[in-house]
Amino acid sequence: MADNAAPWSDAKLNRRAWLRLAASAGALAAAWPAFAAPIAPSYPIDGEVMTTAERMIAFPYDLKGLVAAELQKISEYDRFGYGAWSFGAPLPVVTRADLLMDGTAATPPQGRARLLRFFAFTDVHITDKEAPNQLIDLQRLEPFAHANTSVYSPVMAYSTQVLDAAVQTANALHAKDPFDFGIVLGDVCNNTSYNELRWFLDVMDGKQVVPSSGAHLGADSVDFQKPFKPAGLDAAIPWYQVLGNHDHFFIGSFPVDAVPELGLRQSYVADSMWSVGNILVPDLKAFPVLFDIRNLMKEPRFYPGVVNGADPLGTVIDTGPASSTPPKVAPDPARRHVARHDWTAEFFNTSTAPSGHGFHLVDPAGPAATEKGFACYSFVPNPAVPLKIIVLDDTQREDDGSHDIHGHGYLDAVRWAWLKNELAQGQADGQLMIIAAHVPIGVSAIGSEMEWWSETAGIAPGLTNAVSLADLVATLNAAPNLLMWISGHRHFNTVKAFVSPAPAHPEMGFWQVETSSLRDFPQQFRTFDIRLNEDGTVSVITLNVDPAVAEGTPAATSRRRAVAVQQIVRNDLRLNVPNDATLE
Repeated sequence: MADNAAPWSDAKLNRRAWLRLAASAGALAAAWPAFAAPIAPSYPIDGEVMTTAERMIAFPYDLKGLVAAELQKISEYDRFGYGAWSFGAPLPVVTRADLLMDGTAATPPQGRARLLRFFAFTDVHITDKEAPNQLIDLQRLEPFAHANTSVYSPVMAYSTQVLDAAVQTANALHAKDPFDFGIVLGDVCNNTSYNELRWFLDVMDGKQVVPSSGAHLGADSVDFQKPFKPAGLDAAIPWYQVLGNHDHFFIGSFPVDAVPELGLRQSYVADSMWSVGNILVPDLKAFPVLFDIRNLMKEPRFYPGVVNGADPLGTVIDTGPASSTPPKVAPDPARRHVARHDWTAEFFNTSTAPSGHGFHLVDPAGPAATEKGFACYSFVPNPAVPLKIIVLDDTQREDDGSHDIHGHGYLDAVRWAWLKNELAQGQADGQLMIIAAHVPIGVSAIGSEMEWWSETAGIAPGLTNAVSLADLVATLNAAPNLLMWISGHRHFNTVKAFVSPAPAHPEMGFWQVETSSLRDFPQQFRTFDIRLNEDGTVSVITLNVDPAVAEGTPAATSRRRAVAVQQIVRNDLRLNVPNDATLE
Protein backbone atom coordinates (compact mmCIF):
# COMPACT_ATOMS: atom_id res chain seq x y z
CA MET A 1 0.00 0.00 0.00
CA ALA A 2 1.22 3.47 -0.81
CA ASP A 3 2.62 5.50 2.05
CA ASN A 4 0.92 8.85 2.21
CA ALA A 5 -0.60 11.23 4.75
CA ALA A 6 -3.99 9.56 4.62
CA PRO A 7 -3.28 6.20 2.96
CA TRP A 8 -6.75 4.86 3.64
CA SER A 9 -8.51 7.63 1.71
CA ASP A 10 -7.97 6.32 -1.81
CA ALA A 11 -6.94 2.68 -1.47
CA LYS A 12 -8.85 -0.54 -1.04
CA LEU A 13 -7.73 -2.14 2.21
CA ASN A 14 -8.00 -5.85 2.92
CA ARG A 15 -7.49 -8.18 5.81
CA ARG A 16 -3.88 -8.94 4.82
CA ALA A 17 -3.11 -5.47 6.20
CA TRP A 18 -4.15 -6.62 9.67
CA LEU A 19 -2.26 -9.87 9.87
CA ARG A 20 0.97 -8.58 11.39
CA LEU A 21 -0.40 -7.69 14.77
CA ALA A 22 -3.45 -8.31 16.94
CA ALA A 23 -2.59 -7.46 20.50
CA SER A 24 -4.74 -8.18 23.54
CA ALA A 25 -4.30 -7.27 27.18
CA GLY A 26 -6.27 -9.24 29.69
CA ALA A 27 -6.27 -13.01 29.64
CA LEU A 28 -6.22 -13.31 26.32
CA ALA A 29 -36.47 5.54 34.46
CA ALA A 30 -39.68 4.55 34.28
CA ALA A 31 -42.36 6.51 36.18
CA TRP A 32 -42.84 5.47 39.79
CA PRO A 33 -46.23 6.94 40.68
CA ALA A 34 -46.47 5.21 44.05
CA PHE A 35 -42.97 6.09 45.20
CA ALA A 36 -41.48 9.49 45.98
CA ALA A 37 -37.74 9.16 45.34
CA PRO A 38 -35.47 10.92 47.83
CA ILE A 39 -32.73 13.27 46.69
CA ALA A 40 -30.40 11.15 44.60
CA PRO A 41 -26.65 11.07 45.26
CA SER A 42 -23.99 10.55 42.60
CA TYR A 43 -21.09 8.12 42.88
CA PRO A 44 -17.91 9.55 41.33
CA ILE A 45 -15.23 7.05 40.39
CA ASP A 46 -11.61 6.92 41.54
CA GLY A 47 -9.37 9.59 40.06
CA GLU A 48 -6.87 7.07 38.68
CA VAL A 49 -8.21 5.51 35.50
CA MET A 50 -6.02 2.85 33.89
CA THR A 51 -6.26 -0.21 31.68
CA THR A 52 -5.03 -3.68 32.64
CA ALA A 53 -1.88 -2.92 30.64
CA GLU A 54 -1.01 -0.50 33.47
CA ARG A 55 -2.27 -2.38 36.52
CA MET A 56 -4.26 -5.49 37.33
CA ILE A 57 -6.58 -6.50 40.16
CA ALA A 58 -4.93 -9.16 42.33
CA PHE A 59 -6.30 -11.44 45.06
CA PRO A 60 -5.50 -14.84 46.61
CA TYR A 61 -7.01 -18.00 45.16
CA ASP A 62 -6.24 -20.37 48.02
CA LEU A 63 -9.01 -19.31 50.42
CA LYS A 64 -11.33 -21.89 51.94
CA GLY A 65 -14.56 -21.75 53.90
CA LEU A 66 -17.48 -21.68 51.45
CA VAL A 67 -18.37 -23.78 48.45
CA ALA A 68 -20.15 -22.80 45.24
CA ALA A 69 -23.57 -23.79 46.61
CA GLU A 70 -23.14 -21.22 49.40
CA LEU A 71 -22.88 -17.97 47.44
CA GLN A 72 -25.95 -16.68 49.29
CA LYS A 73 -24.01 -16.68 52.60
CA ILE A 74 -22.79 -13.13 52.06
CA SER A 75 -22.51 -12.50 55.81
CA GLU A 76 -19.73 -15.13 55.90
CA TYR A 77 -17.54 -13.56 53.20
CA ASP A 78 -15.51 -11.33 55.52
CA ARG A 79 -14.99 -14.14 58.02
CA PHE A 80 -13.08 -16.21 55.46
CA GLY A 81 -11.37 -13.27 53.77
CA TYR A 82 -13.34 -13.41 50.55
CA GLY A 83 -13.49 -10.26 48.43
CA ALA A 84 -10.27 -8.56 49.52
CA TRP A 85 -8.24 -7.37 46.54
CA SER A 86 -5.45 -4.98 45.63
CA PHE A 87 -3.82 -3.61 42.52
CA GLY A 88 -0.91 -5.67 41.27
CA ALA A 89 1.42 -5.75 38.30
CA PRO A 90 -0.01 -4.98 34.87
CA LEU A 91 -1.11 -7.74 32.57
CA PRO A 92 1.36 -7.80 29.66
CA VAL A 93 0.18 -7.00 26.18
CA VAL A 94 0.43 -10.24 24.23
CA THR A 95 1.34 -10.15 20.57
CA ARG A 96 -0.67 -12.63 18.54
CA ALA A 97 0.81 -13.82 15.24
CA ASP A 98 -1.59 -16.71 14.58
CA LEU A 99 -2.66 -15.43 11.17
CA LEU A 100 0.78 -14.70 9.76
CA MET A 101 1.69 -16.64 6.66
CA ASP A 102 5.01 -17.83 8.05
CA GLY A 103 3.88 -18.16 11.66
CA THR A 104 6.74 -16.00 12.94
CA ALA A 105 6.30 -13.63 15.83
CA ALA A 106 5.24 -10.15 14.84
CA THR A 107 6.96 -7.02 16.04
CA PRO A 108 4.93 -3.82 16.40
CA PRO A 109 5.52 -1.76 13.24
CA GLN A 110 6.39 1.91 13.45
CA GLY A 111 4.49 4.92 12.17
CA ARG A 112 0.97 3.89 13.09
CA ALA A 113 -1.84 6.19 11.95
CA ARG A 114 -5.12 5.66 13.74
CA LEU A 115 -8.06 4.39 11.76
CA LEU A 116 -10.56 3.90 14.58
CA ARG A 117 -10.83 3.83 18.36
CA PHE A 118 -13.88 2.51 20.21
CA PHE A 119 -14.95 0.71 23.38
CA ALA A 120 -17.29 -2.23 23.95
CA PHE A 121 -19.51 -2.99 26.93
CA THR A 122 -21.41 -6.25 27.05
CA ASP A 123 -23.59 -8.44 29.25
CA VAL A 124 -24.51 -5.69 31.70
CA HIS A 125 -27.48 -7.79 32.87
CA ILE A 126 -29.39 -5.00 34.57
CA THR A 127 -31.51 -7.01 36.99
CA ASP A 128 -34.77 -6.41 38.81
CA LYS A 129 -33.74 -8.65 41.70
CA GLU A 130 -37.14 -8.15 43.38
CA ALA A 131 -39.14 -9.55 40.45
CA PRO A 132 -41.09 -12.71 41.33
CA ASN A 133 -39.89 -14.73 38.33
CA GLN A 134 -36.09 -14.70 38.52
CA LEU A 135 -34.82 -18.28 38.99
CA ILE A 136 -32.40 -17.29 41.74
CA ASP A 137 -32.46 -20.38 43.95
CA LEU A 138 -31.62 -22.75 41.10
CA GLN A 139 -27.96 -21.78 41.55
CA ARG A 140 -27.99 -23.20 45.08
CA LEU A 141 -30.24 -26.22 44.53
CA GLU A 142 -28.48 -28.10 41.75
CA PRO A 143 -24.79 -29.05 41.40
CA PHE A 144 -25.16 -28.51 37.66
CA ALA A 145 -25.80 -24.80 38.33
CA HIS A 146 -23.33 -24.15 41.16
CA ALA A 147 -20.81 -22.51 38.84
CA ASN A 148 -23.47 -20.63 36.88
CA THR A 149 -23.27 -17.22 38.51
CA SER A 150 -25.55 -15.74 35.85
CA VAL A 151 -28.42 -17.55 37.62
CA TYR A 152 -27.53 -16.00 40.96
CA SER A 153 -24.64 -13.94 42.22
CA PRO A 154 -24.58 -11.35 45.03
CA VAL A 155 -23.42 -8.79 42.46
CA MET A 156 -26.84 -8.83 40.79
CA ALA A 157 -28.09 -6.21 43.26
CA TYR A 158 -25.55 -3.66 41.95
CA SER A 159 -25.92 -3.93 38.18
CA THR A 160 -26.93 -0.29 37.62
CA GLN A 161 -24.18 1.14 39.82
CA VAL A 162 -21.47 -0.92 38.11
CA LEU A 163 -22.66 0.31 34.72
CA ASP A 164 -22.46 3.90 35.97
CA ALA A 165 -18.85 3.33 37.09
CA ALA A 166 -18.00 1.81 33.70
CA VAL A 167 -19.55 4.76 31.88
CA GLN A 168 -17.55 7.22 33.98
CA THR A 169 -14.39 5.21 33.31
CA ALA A 170 -15.06 5.32 29.56
CA ASN A 171 -15.59 9.08 29.84
CA ALA A 172 -12.23 9.48 31.59
CA LEU A 173 -10.45 7.42 28.93
CA HIS A 174 -12.19 9.48 26.25
CA ALA A 175 -10.86 12.69 27.86
CA LYS A 176 -7.31 11.29 27.55
CA ASP A 177 -7.70 9.81 24.07
CA PRO A 178 -11.05 10.27 22.32
CA PHE A 179 -13.22 7.38 21.21
CA ASP A 180 -14.97 7.45 17.86
CA PHE A 181 -17.90 5.52 19.31
CA GLY A 182 -18.98 2.94 21.87
CA ILE A 183 -20.92 -0.25 21.31
CA VAL A 184 -22.90 -2.47 23.69
CA LEU A 185 -22.79 -6.10 22.58
CA GLY A 186 -26.12 -7.28 24.02
CA ASP A 187 -27.74 -8.53 27.21
CA VAL A 188 -28.35 -5.12 28.74
CA CYS A 189 -31.34 -6.75 30.50
CA ASN A 190 -31.31 -9.91 32.57
CA ASN A 191 -34.95 -10.88 32.14
CA THR A 192 -36.27 -8.78 29.24
CA SER A 193 -38.39 -6.53 31.45
CA TYR A 194 -39.24 -2.89 30.84
CA ASN A 195 -37.78 -1.51 34.05
CA GLU A 196 -34.46 -3.28 33.46
CA LEU A 197 -34.26 -1.74 29.99
CA ARG A 198 -35.17 1.72 31.26
CA TRP A 199 -32.57 1.54 34.05
CA PHE A 200 -29.91 0.72 31.46
CA LEU A 201 -30.92 3.58 29.16
CA ASP A 202 -31.23 6.06 32.02
CA VAL A 203 -27.74 5.23 33.27
CA MET A 204 -26.36 5.79 29.77
CA ASP A 205 -28.31 9.06 29.54
CA GLY A 206 -27.36 10.28 33.02
CA LYS A 207 -30.94 10.44 34.25
CA GLN A 208 -31.94 9.66 37.82
CA VAL A 209 -32.36 5.92 38.38
CA VAL A 210 -34.60 4.28 40.96
CA PRO A 211 -33.01 0.78 41.06
CA SER A 212 -35.79 -0.81 43.10
CA SER A 213 -39.24 -2.07 42.24
CA GLY A 214 -42.56 -3.09 43.79
CA ALA A 215 -42.72 -1.60 47.30
CA HIS A 216 -39.24 -0.03 46.87
CA LEU A 217 -38.04 -1.56 50.11
CA GLY A 218 -34.78 -0.07 51.38
CA ALA A 219 -34.84 2.83 48.95
CA ASP A 220 -34.03 5.24 51.76
CA SER A 221 -31.37 3.14 53.50
CA VAL A 222 -29.84 0.30 51.44
CA ASP A 223 -27.03 1.26 49.07
CA PHE A 224 -28.11 -0.88 46.10
CA GLN A 225 -31.72 0.31 46.45
CA LYS A 226 -31.14 4.04 46.80
CA PRO A 227 -32.02 6.26 43.84
CA PHE A 228 -28.91 7.83 42.34
CA LYS A 229 -27.88 10.23 39.60
CA PRO A 230 -25.57 8.57 37.06
CA ALA A 231 -22.97 10.62 35.25
CA GLY A 232 -24.16 9.62 31.78
CA LEU A 233 -21.98 8.91 28.76
CA ASP A 234 -20.05 11.88 27.39
CA ALA A 235 -22.25 13.58 24.79
CA ALA A 236 -19.36 13.52 22.32
CA ILE A 237 -19.42 9.70 22.19
CA PRO A 238 -22.12 8.14 19.98
CA TRP A 239 -23.02 4.63 21.06
CA TYR A 240 -24.68 1.70 19.32
CA GLN A 241 -26.59 -1.34 20.51
CA VAL A 242 -26.60 -5.07 19.69
CA LEU A 243 -29.48 -7.38 20.61
CA GLY A 244 -28.71 -10.20 23.07
CA ASN A 245 -30.64 -13.31 24.06
CA HIS A 246 -31.42 -11.95 27.55
CA ASP A 247 -32.89 -8.86 25.92
CA HIS A 248 -35.85 -10.75 24.46
CA PHE A 249 -36.02 -14.18 26.13
CA PHE A 250 -37.11 -15.08 29.67
CA ILE A 251 -33.84 -15.34 31.68
CA GLY A 252 -32.16 -15.35 28.26
CA SER A 253 -33.45 -18.86 27.69
CA PHE A 254 -37.06 -19.14 26.53
CA PRO A 255 -39.62 -17.25 24.44
CA VAL A 256 -42.15 -15.74 26.83
CA ASP A 257 -45.16 -17.08 24.93
CA ALA A 258 -43.72 -20.46 23.89
CA VAL A 259 -45.93 -22.37 26.39
CA PRO A 260 -48.95 -20.17 27.22
CA GLU A 261 -50.20 -22.47 30.00
CA LEU A 262 -46.93 -21.84 31.86
CA GLY A 263 -48.01 -18.27 32.52
CA LEU A 264 -44.60 -16.71 31.87
CA ARG A 265 -45.99 -13.40 30.64
CA GLN A 266 -48.26 -13.03 33.68
CA SER A 267 -45.43 -13.94 36.07
CA TYR A 268 -43.65 -10.66 35.34
CA VAL A 269 -46.37 -8.51 36.90
CA ALA A 270 -47.80 -10.99 39.40
CA ASP A 271 -48.56 -10.10 43.04
CA SER A 272 -47.21 -13.40 44.40
CA MET A 273 -44.13 -15.56 44.03
CA TRP A 274 -44.09 -17.74 40.94
CA SER A 275 -43.77 -21.48 41.57
CA VAL A 276 -41.82 -23.61 39.12
CA GLY A 277 -40.51 -27.09 38.56
CA ASN A 278 -36.78 -27.64 38.62
CA ILE A 279 -35.79 -27.32 34.98
CA LEU A 280 -32.28 -28.55 35.77
CA VAL A 281 -33.61 -32.01 36.67
CA PRO A 282 -35.14 -32.95 33.30
CA ASP A 283 -37.94 -35.41 32.74
CA LEU A 284 -36.59 -36.92 29.53
CA LYS A 285 -39.47 -39.38 29.27
CA ALA A 286 -41.97 -36.56 29.03
CA PHE A 287 -39.76 -34.04 27.24
CA PRO A 288 -36.85 -35.23 25.11
CA VAL A 289 -34.82 -32.02 25.32
CA LEU A 290 -32.34 -31.70 28.20
CA PHE A 291 -33.43 -28.21 29.27
CA ASP A 292 -37.02 -28.15 28.08
CA ILE A 293 -39.11 -25.14 29.10
CA ARG A 294 -42.02 -27.48 29.84
CA ASN A 295 -40.08 -28.87 32.80
CA LEU A 296 -40.97 -25.63 34.58
CA MET A 297 -44.51 -27.03 34.87
CA LYS A 298 -43.59 -30.37 36.43
CA GLU A 299 -44.01 -31.40 40.06
CA PRO A 300 -42.77 -30.86 42.67
CA ARG A 301 -42.60 -27.11 42.40
CA PHE A 302 -40.61 -24.62 44.42
CA TYR A 303 -40.35 -20.86 44.94
CA PRO A 304 -37.20 -19.49 43.28
CA GLY A 305 -36.83 -16.47 45.57
CA VAL A 306 -36.14 -12.75 45.39
CA VAL A 307 -33.46 -10.49 46.83
CA ASN A 308 -34.67 -8.73 49.98
CA GLY A 309 -34.37 -5.03 49.16
CA ALA A 310 -34.72 -4.07 52.82
CA ASP A 311 -31.61 -6.03 53.82
CA PRO A 312 -28.19 -4.37 53.25
CA LEU A 313 -26.73 -7.80 52.50
CA GLY A 314 -29.39 -8.55 49.91
CA THR A 315 -30.34 -11.92 51.33
CA VAL A 316 -32.46 -14.22 49.21
CA ILE A 317 -35.95 -14.79 50.59
CA ASP A 318 -39.18 -16.51 49.55
CA THR A 319 -37.60 -19.83 48.61
CA GLY A 320 -38.59 -23.41 49.36
CA PRO A 321 -41.26 -25.95 48.37
CA ALA A 322 -44.37 -24.47 46.84
CA SER A 323 -47.50 -24.33 48.98
CA SER A 324 -51.14 -23.33 48.56
CA THR A 325 -50.37 -19.84 49.89
CA PRO A 326 -47.47 -18.41 47.88
CA PRO A 327 -45.46 -15.49 49.31
CA LYS A 328 -46.92 -12.14 48.34
CA VAL A 329 -44.90 -9.75 46.19
CA ALA A 330 -45.63 -6.08 45.61
CA PRO A 331 -46.60 -6.03 41.91
CA ASP A 332 -45.11 -3.50 39.55
CA PRO A 333 -46.37 -2.83 36.00
CA ALA A 334 -42.88 -1.59 35.04
CA ARG A 335 -41.68 -5.20 35.31
CA ARG A 336 -43.66 -6.14 32.23
CA HIS A 337 -42.03 -8.21 29.51
CA VAL A 338 -40.74 -6.22 26.53
CA ALA A 339 -41.14 -7.84 23.12
CA ARG A 340 -38.31 -7.55 20.61
CA HIS A 341 -39.91 -4.76 18.54
CA ASP A 342 -40.78 -2.74 21.65
CA TRP A 343 -37.26 -3.30 22.98
CA THR A 344 -35.62 -1.84 19.87
CA ALA A 345 -38.18 1.00 19.77
CA GLU A 346 -37.25 2.08 23.31
CA PHE A 347 -33.77 3.06 22.08
CA PHE A 348 -35.38 6.04 20.38
CA ASN A 349 -36.50 7.26 23.82
CA THR A 350 -33.09 8.47 24.98
CA SER A 351 -31.17 11.74 25.18
CA THR A 352 -27.78 10.42 24.09
CA ALA A 353 -26.75 10.11 20.46
CA PRO A 354 -27.61 8.85 17.98
CA SER A 355 -31.36 8.60 18.42
CA GLY A 356 -32.12 4.91 18.02
CA HIS A 357 -28.52 3.89 18.76
CA GLY A 358 -28.24 2.05 15.49
CA PHE A 359 -31.78 0.84 15.13
CA HIS A 360 -32.54 4.04 13.22
CA LEU A 361 -30.29 2.58 10.51
CA VAL A 362 -32.45 -0.51 9.99
CA ASP A 363 -33.81 -0.26 6.46
CA PRO A 364 -37.62 0.18 6.76
CA ALA A 365 -38.06 -1.05 3.21
CA GLY A 366 -35.87 -4.10 3.79
CA PRO A 367 -36.42 -7.08 6.10
CA ALA A 368 -37.86 -4.76 8.75
CA ALA A 369 -40.89 -4.27 6.51
CA THR A 370 -42.03 -7.80 7.31
CA GLU A 371 -40.15 -8.69 10.51
CA LYS A 372 -41.01 -6.55 13.54
CA GLY A 373 -37.96 -5.85 15.64
CA PHE A 374 -35.44 -6.65 12.90
CA ALA A 375 -32.19 -5.73 14.64
CA CYS A 376 -29.43 -5.85 11.99
CA TYR A 377 -27.81 -2.72 10.57
CA SER A 378 -24.42 -1.35 9.57
CA PHE A 379 -22.68 1.98 9.95
CA VAL A 380 -19.44 3.74 9.03
CA PRO A 381 -18.08 5.49 12.16
CA ASN A 382 -15.80 7.88 10.28
CA PRO A 383 -16.73 8.92 6.72
CA ALA A 384 -13.03 9.53 5.99
CA VAL A 385 -12.11 5.91 6.82
CA PRO A 386 -13.53 3.02 4.74
CA LEU A 387 -14.31 0.77 7.68
CA LYS A 388 -17.83 -0.31 8.51
CA ILE A 389 -19.35 -2.05 11.51
CA ILE A 390 -21.86 -4.79 10.67
CA VAL A 391 -24.24 -5.19 13.62
CA LEU A 392 -25.67 -8.69 13.40
CA ASP A 393 -28.52 -10.14 15.43
CA ASP A 394 -27.44 -13.78 15.75
CA THR A 395 -29.89 -14.75 18.51
CA GLN A 396 -32.68 -17.26 18.01
CA ARG A 397 -36.24 -16.39 17.02
CA GLU A 398 -39.17 -16.39 19.42
CA ASP A 399 -41.30 -18.44 17.02
CA ASP A 400 -38.78 -21.15 16.08
CA GLY A 401 -40.80 -23.87 17.83
CA SER A 402 -37.90 -25.07 19.97
CA HIS A 403 -38.50 -25.81 23.66
CA ASP A 404 -34.78 -25.85 24.44
CA ILE A 405 -32.63 -23.04 25.85
CA HIS A 406 -32.42 -20.14 23.39
CA GLY A 407 -28.80 -19.16 23.98
CA HIS A 408 -27.39 -20.51 20.73
CA GLY A 409 -26.07 -18.66 17.70
CA TYR A 410 -28.59 -18.61 14.87
CA LEU A 411 -29.42 -16.87 11.59
CA ASP A 412 -32.74 -17.23 9.84
CA ALA A 413 -32.82 -17.05 6.04
CA VAL A 414 -33.50 -13.31 6.02
CA ARG A 415 -30.60 -12.41 8.32
CA TRP A 416 -28.27 -14.82 6.53
CA ALA A 417 -29.05 -13.19 3.17
CA TRP A 418 -28.62 -9.75 4.75
CA LEU A 419 -25.19 -10.66 6.17
CA LYS A 420 -23.94 -12.06 2.88
CA ASN A 421 -25.08 -8.90 1.11
CA GLU A 422 -23.32 -6.67 3.67
CA LEU A 423 -20.08 -8.63 3.26
CA ALA A 424 -20.29 -8.49 -0.53
CA GLN A 425 -21.08 -4.78 -0.50
CA GLY A 426 -18.18 -4.09 1.84
CA GLN A 427 -15.84 -5.93 -0.49
CA ALA A 428 -17.15 -4.02 -3.50
CA ASP A 429 -16.78 -0.69 -1.70
CA GLY A 430 -13.25 -1.46 -0.51
CA GLN A 431 -14.23 -1.26 3.16
CA LEU A 432 -12.60 -3.02 6.05
CA MET A 433 -15.32 -4.72 8.11
CA ILE A 434 -15.99 -5.67 11.72
CA ILE A 435 -18.98 -7.85 12.67
CA ALA A 436 -20.50 -7.02 16.07
CA ALA A 437 -22.81 -9.78 17.32
CA HIS A 438 -23.85 -11.04 20.72
CA VAL A 439 -23.15 -14.78 20.34
CA PRO A 440 -19.58 -15.80 19.42
CA ILE A 441 -18.76 -18.64 17.05
CA GLY A 442 -16.55 -21.70 17.36
CA VAL A 443 -15.61 -21.25 21.02
CA SER A 444 -17.88 -23.76 22.78
CA ALA A 445 -18.10 -27.49 22.33
CA ILE A 446 -20.20 -28.47 19.33
CA GLY A 447 -23.70 -29.32 20.53
CA SER A 448 -23.35 -27.33 23.76
CA GLU A 449 -25.94 -24.87 25.00
CA MET A 450 -23.73 -21.91 23.98
CA GLU A 451 -22.74 -22.95 20.47
CA TRP A 452 -24.19 -22.56 16.98
CA TRP A 453 -27.72 -23.96 16.87
CA SER A 454 -28.24 -27.27 15.11
CA GLU A 455 -31.46 -28.59 16.63
CA THR A 456 -33.95 -29.99 14.12
CA ALA A 457 -36.62 -31.83 16.11
CA GLY A 458 -39.90 -29.96 16.48
CA ILE A 459 -38.70 -26.82 14.74
CA ALA A 460 -41.23 -24.65 12.92
CA PRO A 461 -41.08 -25.12 9.14
CA GLY A 462 -38.36 -23.01 7.54
CA LEU A 463 -36.86 -21.91 10.86
CA THR A 464 -33.94 -24.28 11.23
CA ASN A 465 -30.60 -22.49 11.21
CA ALA A 466 -30.11 -21.10 7.71
CA VAL A 467 -26.38 -21.80 7.76
CA SER A 468 -24.14 -24.34 9.46
CA LEU A 469 -21.20 -23.13 11.50
CA ALA A 470 -18.77 -24.55 8.93
CA ASP A 471 -20.50 -22.74 6.06
CA LEU A 472 -20.68 -19.52 8.06
CA VAL A 473 -16.93 -19.60 8.74
CA ALA A 474 -16.25 -20.41 5.07
CA THR A 475 -18.29 -17.37 4.03
CA LEU A 476 -16.39 -15.17 6.46
CA ASN A 477 -13.09 -16.54 5.16
CA ALA A 478 -14.21 -15.58 1.64
CA ALA A 479 -14.48 -11.90 2.65
CA PRO A 480 -10.82 -10.81 2.87
CA ASN A 481 -11.76 -7.34 4.11
CA LEU A 482 -13.28 -8.78 7.30
CA LEU A 483 -11.01 -7.94 10.24
CA MET A 484 -12.82 -9.51 13.17
CA TRP A 485 -15.99 -10.69 14.84
CA ILE A 486 -16.56 -9.12 18.27
CA SER A 487 -19.05 -10.49 20.78
CA GLY A 488 -20.07 -11.07 24.39
CA HIS A 489 -22.45 -13.77 25.69
CA ARG A 490 -20.00 -16.14 27.44
CA HIS A 491 -18.70 -13.51 29.93
CA PHE A 492 -15.11 -14.29 28.90
CA ASN A 493 -12.17 -12.24 27.65
CA THR A 494 -10.74 -14.40 24.88
CA VAL A 495 -9.23 -13.91 21.45
CA LYS A 496 -9.48 -16.65 18.84
CA ALA A 497 -7.84 -16.84 15.44
CA PHE A 498 -9.83 -18.30 12.56
CA VAL A 499 -6.91 -19.13 10.30
CA SER A 500 -7.09 -19.08 6.55
CA PRO A 501 -7.97 -22.40 4.91
CA ALA A 502 -5.41 -21.51 2.20
CA PRO A 503 -1.90 -20.99 3.63
CA ALA A 504 -0.87 -18.92 0.61
CA HIS A 505 -3.71 -16.47 1.33
CA PRO A 506 -3.48 -15.46 5.01
CA GLU A 507 -5.83 -12.55 4.33
CA MET A 508 -8.65 -15.09 4.45
CA GLY A 509 -8.17 -15.46 8.19
CA PHE A 510 -10.00 -13.33 10.74
CA TRP A 511 -10.05 -12.81 14.49
CA GLN A 512 -12.79 -13.20 17.06
CA VAL A 513 -12.59 -11.07 20.21
CA GLU A 514 -14.90 -11.79 23.14
CA THR A 515 -15.49 -9.29 25.96
CA SER A 516 -16.42 -10.21 29.51
CA SER A 517 -19.55 -9.28 31.41
CA LEU A 518 -19.84 -6.01 33.30
CA ARG A 519 -21.93 -7.83 35.92
CA ASP A 520 -19.82 -10.84 36.84
CA PHE A 521 -16.11 -11.06 37.53
CA PRO A 522 -13.93 -9.60 36.09
CA GLN A 523 -16.52 -6.82 35.44
CA GLN A 524 -14.45 -5.39 32.59
CA PHE A 525 -14.97 -3.74 29.24
CA ARG A 526 -12.64 -3.46 26.24
CA THR A 527 -11.05 -0.74 24.18
CA PHE A 528 -10.12 -1.30 20.53
CA ASP A 529 -7.51 0.75 18.70
CA ILE A 530 -7.12 0.04 14.98
CA ARG A 531 -4.06 1.54 13.34
CA LEU A 532 -2.59 1.65 9.84
CA ASN A 533 1.17 1.10 9.78
CA GLU A 534 3.72 2.62 7.44
CA ASP A 535 4.40 -0.80 5.90
CA GLY A 536 0.76 -1.19 4.86
CA THR A 537 -0.23 -3.52 7.68
CA VAL A 538 -2.90 -2.83 10.26
CA SER A 539 -2.47 -3.24 14.02
CA VAL A 540 -5.37 -3.94 16.33
CA ILE A 541 -4.71 -3.31 20.01
CA THR A 542 -7.44 -4.40 22.39
CA LEU A 543 -7.14 -3.74 26.13
CA ASN A 544 -9.31 -4.73 29.07
CA VAL A 545 -10.44 -2.05 31.49
CA ASP A 546 -11.55 -2.38 35.11
CA PRO A 547 -14.11 0.31 36.07
CA ALA A 548 -12.30 2.76 38.37
CA VAL A 549 -14.56 2.22 41.37
CA ALA A 550 -14.09 4.53 44.35
CA GLU A 551 -13.94 3.08 47.85
CA GLY A 552 -17.20 3.45 49.75
CA THR A 553 -19.43 3.37 46.68
CA PRO A 554 -21.91 0.63 45.73
CA ALA A 555 -19.74 -0.25 42.73
CA ALA A 556 -16.83 -0.93 45.11
CA THR A 557 -19.05 -3.27 47.12
CA SER A 558 -19.97 -5.02 43.90
CA ARG A 559 -16.31 -5.54 43.02
CA ARG A 560 -15.59 -7.11 46.40
CA ARG A 561 -18.53 -9.45 45.92
CA ALA A 562 -17.47 -10.30 42.37
CA VAL A 563 -13.97 -11.17 43.59
CA ALA A 564 -15.46 -13.24 46.43
CA VAL A 565 -17.66 -15.21 44.03
CA GLN A 566 -14.69 -15.97 41.79
CA GLN A 567 -12.63 -17.06 44.81
CA ILE A 568 -15.41 -19.44 45.83
CA VAL A 569 -16.55 -20.76 42.45
CA ARG A 570 -13.19 -20.54 40.61
CA ASN A 571 -14.68 -20.55 37.13
CA ASP A 572 -12.26 -21.07 34.26
CA LEU A 573 -12.62 -17.80 32.36
CA ARG A 574 -10.36 -18.82 29.47
CA LEU A 575 -12.34 -21.58 27.75
CA ASN A 576 -11.64 -21.29 24.05
CA VAL A 577 -12.05 -24.48 22.01
CA PRO A 578 -9.56 -25.11 19.21
CA ASN A 579 -10.46 -24.70 15.59
CA ASP A 580 -11.91 -27.92 14.24
CA ALA A 581 -11.34 -28.84 10.64
CA THR A 582 -15.04 -28.92 9.86
CA LEU A 583 -16.55 -27.01 12.81
CA GLU A 584 -19.29 -29.62 12.82
